[in-house]
This record gives sequence, C-alpha cells and structure tokens, in this order.
Amino acid sequence: MSGRRLMIALLAFVAVFAAALVWFQFFAYYSRHRGDADLELGAATVRLRDLDQIDATSSPLKLRACFNAEAGAFDDLPAAADPTPLVAPPWFGCFDAGAITADLAAGRATAHLAAEDSPSGFDLIVATYPDGRGFMWRQLNDRFAE
Repeated sequence: MSGRRLMIALLAFVAVFAAALVWFQFFAYYSRHRGDADLELGAATVRLRDLDQIDATSSPLKLRACFNAEAGAFDDLPAAADPTPLVAPPWFGCFDAGAITADLAAGRATAHLAAEDSPSGFDLIVATYPDGRGFMWRQLNDRFAE
C-alpha cells in the first residue's frame, strides 16, 4: 500500500471518528420537552409555562431547562449554596450559563434549592428573575464534591 492511500485512509478514519465524537458529546442521548409542566416541590406544585427542557438518562447533570413561572413562586425554597450552572450544548440556545452566573453574582437573579440529593449526590437548582423567568439544572452536591 502506498503512503498516499494510507494517509487518505487515516484522515478518513479521523474525520469519521471526530464526527461521531461530536455527535455523542452534543446530540446523542438528549431528550427534549417543550410546553407547560408542573414541578413538584414537596407539598407545593409550581406551574412552569413555556418550558424548554433537555435531559438524558446517561447522566443527571445533563438537565437544563428554561421556563416562565409566577413571580415569587420559588421564594419559599431555601437559597442554593454555590449555584453553578453548567454549560448547555450549543444547540440549546435559551440556557446561557455565563449570563446566568453573572446575573446570580450581581443579584439580578436568585438561586433556590428545589430538591436536595435527587437523585443521590445531585441537587436540583432553580434560578429565577423578578419577572418570572427561570432556569433549572442539576449540580453535584457535597457527597461528590471531591
């Protein structure tokens, strides 16, 4: 086999592998839900309007959601300790982790602990704005901090 054919075969393999890697990293396993939904918070239920949510069974950390709710609907929940939204896949445009982080630091948004240790080792965090806009994600809790 000549060197030219070997290089073409190698580059073709790398291109196919890279495309598969990108697909599995950013698109595979995700399921998307749009519409309205109810979020159960212990004894209370909050209606989420215009919900746009992605999640996956492969990892609890893949949950991201954008929604509208009644202003103050989450005020009874405890404040979240060190809320850190994780970056969403590029195709999920409504969830901007950098902007949410900046708004939380500046006090323009408030983060609440919606569910602790659900599933085990993960906390459900909801960040809300005074106008009712909200964002939801899961993050590791102290159990997996190290």
